[in-house]
Amino acid sequence: MLARRINLKITTNYLKAVNYVTKPPKPEIPKNPLADVYSASNQQTNGVIYDKKPFKIMLEAGKTYSWCLCGRSKSQPMCDGTHRDVFLKVTQRPIRFQVEKTKEYWLCNCKQTKNRPFCDGAHKQKEIQEAFVRV
Repeated sequence: MLARRINLKITTNYLKAVNYVTKPPKPEIPKNPLADVYSASNQQTNGVIYDKKPFKIMLEAGKTYSWCLCGRSKSQPMCDGTHRDVFLKVTQRPIRFQVEKTKEYWLCNCKQTKNRPFCDGAHKQKEIQEAFVRV
């Protein structure tokens, strides 16, 4: 009986020392250093939902990119100038942005993120998952 208590105590102490993690830490959502420079970042409306999942892309530090907010670009997630077509009557402009480190980033493809252009998980909302996606 005593040996069993000692074994149980050692096992309990071992589990405390190992410090198991059940969920991985949430990734840090990057910030756009150009958000204060370009007024397009302050647009009130979002574009049409292009996809219900984010897009992973390698971005270079210091390079300026244009992320499509209208959701109509043929080169998603980047802007191809489709918003300029006067017949589409698109009011959203692309978001100019840079990254501070060269690495892979998740860019929003549902166009509903609050941290433009980076994915913040907005695509997981029920209304977005149930929305019709134009192809």
